[in-house]
Formats: sequence, structure tokens, C-alpha cells
Amino acid sequence: MHSSAFRWSLIGVVVFLAVSFLGGSLFWYLLGVGDDLTIEGRAAIVREAPGGVGAGWPAYGGDQGGTRYSAASAITPGTVDRLEIAWTHRSGTFAGRKHLKNNAAFEATPILADGSLIFCTQFNEVIALDPGTGEEKWRFDPQLDTAPRPDNQFTCRGVAYWRDSLADPEEACATRIFAPTVDARILAIDAKTGLACTTFDQDGQVQLKPSAPISHAGEFAITSAPVVVGDVVVTGSSIGDNYRVASPAGSVLAFDARSGDQVWSFDPVPRNPADPARAGWAGTSADETGHANVWAPMAVDVERDLVFLPTSSPSPDFYGGARIGDNRYANSVVALRGRTGELVWHYQTVHHDVWDYDVPSQPGLYQVWRDGKAHDVVAQVTKMGLVFVLDRDTGVPFLPIEERAVPASDVPGEILSPTQPFPVKTPPLVPNTVNPRDGFGVTLWDKMYCQARLRNAKGGGLYTPPSLQGTLVYPFTGGGANWGSAAFDPTRNLLIVNVNNAAHVIKLYERGAPHPHHIEMGPMEGTPFKMTRELLLGPTGLPCTPPPFGLLTAVDLDSGAIVWRRKTGTTQDLAAGIALPTGTPGFGGPIVTAGGLAFIGATMDNYLRAFDVETGEELWAGRLPAGGQATPMTYEWGGKQYVVIAAGGHGRATTTIGDYMVAFALPD
Repeated sequence: MHSSAFRWSLIGVVVFLAVSFLGGSLFWYLLGVGDDLTIEGRAAIVREAPGGVGAGWPAYGGDQGGTRYSAASAITPGTVDRLEIAWTHRSGTFAGRKHLKNNAAFEATPILADGSLIFCTQFNEVIALDPGTGEEKWRFDPQLDTAPRPDNQFTCRGVAYWRDSLADPEEACATRIFAPTVDARILAIDAKTGLACTTFDQDGQVQLKPSAPISHAGEFAITSAPVVVGDVVVTGSSIGDNYRVASPAGSVLAFDARSGDQVWSFDPVPRNPADPARAGWAGTSADETGHANVWAPMAVDVERDLVFLPTSSPSPDFYGGARIGDNRYANSVVALRGRTGELVWHYQTVHHDVWDYDVPSQPGLYQVWRDGKAHDVVAQVTKMGLVFVLDRDTGVPFLPIEERAVPASDVPGEILSPTQPFPVKTPPLVPNTVNPRDGFGVTLWDKMYCQARLRNAKGGGLYTPPSLQGTLVYPFTGGGANWGSAAFDPTRNLLIVNVNNAAHVIKLYERGAPHPHHIEMGPMEGTPFKMTRELLLGPTGLPCTPPPFGLLTAVDLDSGAIVWRRKTGTTQDLAAGIALPTGTPGFGGPIVTAGGLAFIGATMDNYLRAFDVETGEELWAGRLPAGGQATPMTYEWGGKQYVVIAAGGHGRATTTIGDYMVAFALPD
């Protein structure tokens, strides 16, 4: 979310005037207070979780399948309001780097491994803490290159853990932490001591090499945790958008977890002329197009020896005239054999993407109950607010999906897919159309401005293509859902998803035409056009689309029905302490516990919240010292259950910056 344009400092004055002149009831109506939803009449069915699911928190997503479910149950709806801060750790990561605060985001989720709580900081230091006290046990500093990075922020979402089955348990590096860096390295670190595993390639690290020379620092990075399948560690990459057609290839790479030798690679753009997916790329465009990388977290099914990739859009994002066709393997869920990288199946969620609707979140490997039988599925949440549920072995839809007609493009040289896939059972989790007369504003001036902006943008609903006029892309390129992914309660068949509700205006310009310089611009070299992307905000900095601006939603994966949805977040830390109940956009995801609770930070106020997983009722909000733009985690230690979240803010979202890891627990 490119949100430096948020001018929240004005909101306090505007709110005072709005309350004074609009009156209480009308004011709260305008804020969309009545937009929460609960579906009545749903029977509450609770089963036992599958064996092993929810034990500890050994992987970024709770387990390697990204369930984000914990069997910890000491904290319940009846006790959650007694939670208090048990300990706080400060990493000190900004020492000597204060000038980089606005270009950093603390998005990490710790793992619990080898008796330590282990996470990475914004600048890729890896730190191990005592789970009961928060005291630091060891720290590894990769000596990160901190050159300015206009594309990728300084961030690190997580690390991976591996146990060497051939090593003596007391041997050095018998257990390893694999960590990414934004200068495109994979680090191998002894999980017990924090020392580099020097037998792993070059002194304990593998340096990824892009397929083409990078044009600037930050164009090629790694921001999400790698995954481990067997004795292979697998990583994707984060590649800067909208600079050029011939950007670096988005290859996924696998390395031997002991030696660091490369084992296999998979390029989501099919370069091999014999690949059947090549038919989805006109002419030689597959040889000339980059990107389609995997920047979001991956998932692993160890028993099936499968690794699941959420692939992104080909380059550039908003014009595809140089890559006519569906562009298969891009914008897809791709299942590969973990040992070899062999393609097993793939399912494309967007054909010929020109909206930056890449697959942004970890595929969820869940067991869903239907008609008394358990079914292994892959559930994929998306920026469009659509939920795709597929059979895990075949990729065939578990919940029905149909192709529906979508608008054509009027941009010279662009040929779009005439249809796009839509889930049939689950409606979109956020709106994708807006009538200009519903433009939002807390004052008449604000509202009239937003109505005019909406009228001037081309806005025919989801998949309205970018244009020379300027197109409303709604939901915006930050989602719907994003990298925070979803959580699944296997005892209730409930998928819990954090979604955003805001819009971008995307406008194309002929190569030599002037463009405004106060908003984001992408040159899209190798095409006849350049582009601008602007978050659609009113004069006070609030989105022009109607609230709520952030939602937590529960979906029954048996029926596909939305069970409940709730606004998340207020403007407390954005509007001079005035907590308007609009909901806010949020970055980070939820977790679910056997105690019947869903925990989430993510919002643009400084809180960690707990919701009743059955009803969606907000039960508790714990104050954080900085923005909680991260996914929390939970574990049991010393007879207590802890809930932990990184509180360090998000520079581009203008939330409070910090370096805190905060643990909550019930009092003794």
C-alpha cells in the first residue's frame, strides 16, 4: 500500500467540524457503523482438530501448511479481557539507521524452535529470545547493505527451521534457521547458538543472482520466509514492479539444506518451447518477459512432498500488450514436487493480469469436513477479495468456480482475456463496485470531492482495465487480502480473513506525454506507455470509497457462505486520538486458537485485538507501543499461554514506528 499521501493530521479538525455540523446520528451513519454482519441460523459444529495440527508454532504460518491455528486453549472468551503484557523485547535495530525509519516495516512472525522464540528484524538481524521472559539468547547480524531501496522496504516476514536427521543432535548446526535478506541472500544459522553454518555454500549463506542486471538497489530482494521440504530449502524473490518488460526472471530456487548447492529451479514464465503453458504466451513473449515471481509466503505438504507457490503477475503490471495470452503459471497457485521441482498441477486465479492482482498470500493447506468426510484442500485468498478452494492433489475446484465475461480494453495493443474465474459459492469479501454518488466524506466538501473523482475515473467494476482516462481499480492493489494470509479453524471449518476496502486510480500515458510528478509513476520500459498509481483519498486523507475500510471475515469452507464480518480498527492513532469506528486498512493476518479466539493486529491503530471465533464479537484490545503490522503467534511455555506480536509499524502506511516484540499472557 503506497500511502504516504495519507494526511491524517487533518482528521482531528475535520471530525470536530463534522460532529458539530452534521449531528450525532447522521455522522455515525456516514461512518458505516452498521456494516457488521452475522449470518443467523448456522449450527455451531465443533470437531477435533486433525492430529498434530496446532502443536507449537514451528513455522511462519503456525505450521508448514499455513493453518495459523494453535491448540493452546488457556485463553478463552471468558478470560481474554484479563490479558496483560508479560514481557517486551526491543531489538535496537534502528541504532545508526534512524534515517531509514520511513522505509522500514516490522512484519515478522516469530517461530518457536529449539526452546527459543526466533524472528528477524526489519534489517534482517535474526534474534532468539527466551519464550518465558523475552530475554535475548543470541543474535545474528548479516551486515545488510542499507542503500536506499525505492521498491522494496526494509522488511523480513519470517524464518524457517530445519532439523538434520543425519547429524548428531549435539553437533553444530544439527538444527538450522534459514533466513532471507533484502539484498537477496539465504542465511543458514545454528538454531542453538546463532552462529553461521559455514558448510552451507559460502560461509553460511547463498547469494541469489538475478537473471538480468538490476537497475537499482531493491529491485531484487527476498522478503518472505523460505520453506523447507525434506532436506531442501526453497525460496522465492521480491522484484520491483512496473519498471520494464525485461525485468529479472521470478524463478523459485531450491537448495540442499546441508551444503547450499542448488537442487532445482522453477520459472513461472515458461521459457521452454516444449512446455504446454507456452501456448498462453503469444510469439516469443515468454522469452522476453520477467517477473511472475513468488514474493509471498509458500506452503508445504510434507507427506505429499509438495510445495505450493503463489505466483505474481508478469512484468509490467498494468500493460500486457507485449505478452498477449493468458500467461499461464503467472497469477496462479502452482504445486511442485519438493525433491525435484517437477510441476504437479497449477490453477490460474487471474488471466493476463493488468491490475497487479498477483497471488499475495500463503496458500492454506486445510482439512475441510463435508458430509462426514475430511477433504484436503488448498484455499487461496486474493487481492480481489475472492476465495478459491481447490483439491490438494489435483487442483480441481473443491468449491465451484466459473468463468464470467469481463470488460475489454480500449488501449491500443492490449488484448485481455474475455473471461475471468469467479468462485460461485462465496461472494467477494469486499466491494468491487461503487456508485459515484456514494463517494465518502465526513464533510460536504470532502464528499463532493470524492464524488467528482469517482465520476472522472473509469469504473465498471472488477477487472475494468487500465485506461488513458484513468481507471478505478477496486479493490486496490493492496487487497482485499494481502501477505498476512488467512487463518483456519479446523474444528469449525471456518476461514478467517483480514481484508482491505480502498481503491486506486491507475492511469496510462503515452510514452512521451507529460504526467503528474506528485504521485507514483512506473516507466514500463519496453511498452508504448507509462503509468501512474494513486490511492483514491479525500482531502482529509480518508478513502473516497465508503467505509468500513478494514474487515475481518469468517467463511465456512464447506458451504462457502460468509458467516460473519466485523470492522477492524479505528482512527485513534491517525486522528489526534479520536477513535472513529470506520475500520482501517490493515497489513498482517489473523491467528486462531483452540480457546475459541481469533487474534489480529494489522490495523492502523496500535492494538492487538481478540474476536470470538464463533460470532465475530470483538472481546479485547491490547494497547501496543507501535503499529502492529504483523501477524501474531501463540504458544504455551512454563504452564502459560502467550500471544506475541511484532510492534514496529509500517513506514509507508505511516503507522507508529518501533522495534518491539510484545508478549501478552494472563496474570499468574
